Parts: sequence; C-alpha cells; structure tokens
Amino acid sequence: MVVATDEKVDLKQVWLAFKRTGERALRNLLLERYLPIVKYNAERIRAKLPQEVESDDLMSAGVFGLMDAIEAFDLTRGVKFETYCAPRIRGAILDELRSMDWVPRLVRSRAHKLDRVQRELRASLGREPNDSELAQRMNLTAGDFEKLRKESTAVMQVSLSRKFGEADSSRDICEIDVIEDKRGRDPVREAQKKDVINLLTRGFSRAERLILILYYYEELTMKEIGATLDLSESRVSQMHSAILERLKDQLAQRKKEFTPEA
Repeated sequence: MVVATDEKVDLKQVWLAFKRTGERALRNLLLERYLPIVKYNAERIRAKLPQEVESDDLMSAGVFGLMDAIEAFDLTRGVKFETYCAPRIRGAILDELRSMDWVPRLVRSRAHKLDRVQRELRASLGREPNDSELAQRMNLTAGDFEKLRKESTAVMQVSLSRKFGEADSSRDICEIDVIEDKRGRDPVREAQKKDVINLLTRGFSRAERLILILYYYEELTMKEIGATLDLSESRVSQMHSAILERLKDQLAQRKKEFTPEA
C-alpha cells in the first residue's frame, strides 16, 4: 500500500496500487489530487446559470463523476487521466441539473412576470416591445433587466438529447426530434395564402392591396402602414374601413353565386 507521508507522492504508484487493490484510501488520495478539475468545471458551468444555483451542488455532482472516472480509468490505454475525466465530470454535473427542477421559484415568478408584461406591451403597442420599454414598465434599471432576461431564459432550458417518449422502432425519440421548425414553411399553406390574397385584392388599387397585406399578413399597425405608404394614420384607417365594406359586398355576391336556387 502507498502511504501519503510525503508531500510528493508517486502518482503512478498510487494508480497502480489502487487498480491492484481497490482500497478506498488510495481512491481518496486520487480524489484529492484531481479535485481542482471538478472545481474548474463546476465554476465554468455555474457562470452560465442564475445566481440561485449553488456551487456546492455542482461540486458534489462533479465529485461523483470523478469517482466514476477513477474506477473506470484504464491505465493501459495511454491516455492522460485529466483528459479522460473532464468530460465525465461535466456530464455528471449536467445530468444532475437535468434530473432535478433546479430553477428556483423566484426565477420562475420573474420569468412569468416578464412574459406577462411583454404580452401587455405587445397588445398596446401593436409590435414587439424593446428592452428599454420592458425595463421601464417593470421599473428596472438596464442592468437589473439584463440580469432578469438572462435568468428567465434558464426556465426554458432543456436537453435536446433527453428521451421524449417510447417509439415503435428500436430508436428512441428525443426532444430534438419533436421540436417544431418555425423557420420552415408549409408549401401548401403558402400557396393557399397566395390564392386568398389574389382573390381578396382583385379590383383594388396598389395602395389598397398593400394596406390589406401589411395589416393582416405582416401585422403592421395603421401608423406603421402610413409611414410605409406616406399617408397619415387617419387616412389609412379610412381606406381600411372602405376596403372592408367592398370586401363584404364581394363576399356577399360570391355567396349568391354559389348558393343553389330554391
């Protein structure tokens, strides 16, 4: 058995003795030697998380990852242990975060409040509010709002490799397999939208067609449409009302065409 009586311990001899005997004292000696790697990885992950997440929790998970790495390490493979253990330590810390609801109640409350204020301002402004408007409504300084924004994103974090559910095939379905690609467009829906636009805007002037498209499809406000078309907001509103009356007449006429006579 190798005893740590001197400050300089022959690490190779400790490893050989531990792999030969599996003694706990030798394992603890190795744990102590490589503990700075756990601390380094825990601090790096901790820096990206809200303040409420405790460093000690991350360290504890990392120590278990280090223990597993020590037990599984193969001395004959010619790999440095520092290189081998770092991914296992990080993986153990991330697994611990995924396995528990680590987002504190206070962070959830703030995230929900931010979402509510954002929806209220979107409805009143007719567009997405910017950060300064959100901060002003919530009576926060720019620095405090930035901190809140960072912490609120943690509520929605999820592992894309996490198993989503059982599948009929041998391959498991993960979160990444079921996430909707909002950037993708349905070609059938796009064709239908184009047909509707052509039908509704038939017989209208260029300005009238633009008002319909910008208001109902691009979701611009009357003020924004006026700025785009170089018209006043009240003029855009008047034209919009007149367009709706003409559309009602057109739809009524088409309804008569498709309604069978009694």
